[in-house]
Parts: sequence; C-alpha cells; structure tokens
Amino acid sequence: MSGQALEELSALAAIYCEPDACEVLAVSETHGITFRIQINVKALLDTDILLKLLFHLPVNYPSTLPEISVNSDQLTRAQCTDVKDKLLEEAKKHLSEPMVHELVLWIQENLKYVIKQPATVYNEKTTLSKAESTEDAIWMLLLHLDHMRAKAKYVKTVEKWASDLRLTGRLMFMGKIILILLQGDRSNIKEYLILQKTSKVDVDSSGKKCKEKMISVLCETKVQPQHKRFQMFEVKEYSTLDELQKEFEAAGLATLFSEFVPPLLK
Repeated sequence: MSGQALEELSALAAIYCEPDACEVLAVSETHGITFRIQINVKALLDTDILLKLLFHLPVNYPSTLPEISVNSDQLTRAQCTDVKDKLLEEAKKHLSEPMVHELVLWIQENLKYVIKQPATVYNEKTTLSKAESTEDAIWMLLLHLDHMRAKAKYVKTVEKWASDLRLTGRLMFMGKIILILLQGDRSNIKEYLILQKTSKVDVDSSGKKCKEKMISVLCETKVQPQHKRFQMFEVKEYSTLDELQKEFEAAGLATLFSEFVPPLLK
C-alpha cells in the first residue's frame, strides 16, 4: 500500500469530517484501501442529491485507477452508472497523482450536467439500439438469504434454476451468511428473481413448504470489463470472512464485497 494513499485518506478524513461523511471500510497491505464518502450535491432545479461514493484504492494506486461505486436513493441505477463512468473518465486525467478529492470536487460541480436526461436528443433508432445493448449485456446479481431450513433441497433447487437459465456464479455459505452471486443474460436474471420470490423453495418452522420471504437484493448491475466471468455455478462454503473476501477479489469484485458483505455481520 502506497504512502500517498494513506496520506490522501488522512487528508480526506480531515476534509469530510461530518458524521458519516467519510467512512473507512477496509485497510490492507495486500488489497489496498476501501472507503466511502457521502456528499450532498446540487442537481437540476437546485435539488439536493445525497451521493454515496465508494472508492477502492489498489495497492499500486495512484499509478492504477481507483475502483468506484456510486449509489443514491434519489438517482436511478442508470444515472448512478453514468456518474461512475464520468468519474472514471475524469480519473484518467489525474493518473499517478492523488485524485479522490479532485474527483469529489468535480462531481459536485458537474453532477447536474452528468444526470441531465438525454432522451429528447435521441432519435428512435438510437434509443432502441441503446436499449437492446443494455438488455444484451451480461448482468450480475448479488442476493442475501436470511436462512435455509431445508438446506439440501434448497441448494438443489438453486442449482437447477441456475442450470436451466444458463446462469453462472456462486452459492456461498460463511457462518450464518448466505449469498447468491449470479451472472448471465438480464432476462434470465430477472426470471431467476421471479422463481426465487414466488416458488415454495423452503419450509417454515412447522415444516410446511413456504416461499422465500427473507431475501434481499444487494446489487444488480452490468458485468464490467474488470469483473471475471464465472464459467460455472458452484456451491462453496467458507470458514472465515477472509476466505470469502478472497473469492470476491479473485473475481475483480473487491468493491462489491466491501460495500455489501461487512454490513451483514453487524
């Protein structure tokens, strides 16, 4: 981990010193630094947007670009993706120098232009081709299950659905944490979610078949170039959180892990 990254983190903590404004999620000599910055930004019509910016600084940062994740309850998923893409474009201009503060300042000044709805300037053909390319892309879904009472039956059902829908990924167990990570065509991802929520896949406390009511969709997004494509669907168990983290990191999903998995332990 570079001294520059640690110095930058210290400076950011001093700048964004309000409660929850800068939260360090992970610091590792081998994996780098992950932290979240929350800022209020003026958008169109002077509305305040609460942006949650997750940064993962690799060990060779700033010679390597940071990984960035963007979330906001007031923006659509597509708008969050646009913000992330623009931040990564801007980051390339600052390669080899500490850049996070510059990126935060940039998005504070430019958010209203980034999220401005472009639909009125698209003709029908352009809009259609964009929609088709979005649907044709490989998507990823991360689910959290509260429990499995009939584990053997449940696991077989999930494996069958993944096989039938040509989805790859992992069904992961670590202590009480149960995660399902899927990759595949977006239409098949959507169909899997319908099956998961509407089928009697488990049993209740009295042993009667029941639908899954305690499932959370942690993330649903397009697979990015830095993400590894899983070649098959596997069921895996992990004895430690570190083992689970390494599984995510090997797939290029360190940011996904840092954002969604540690909170499940609280």
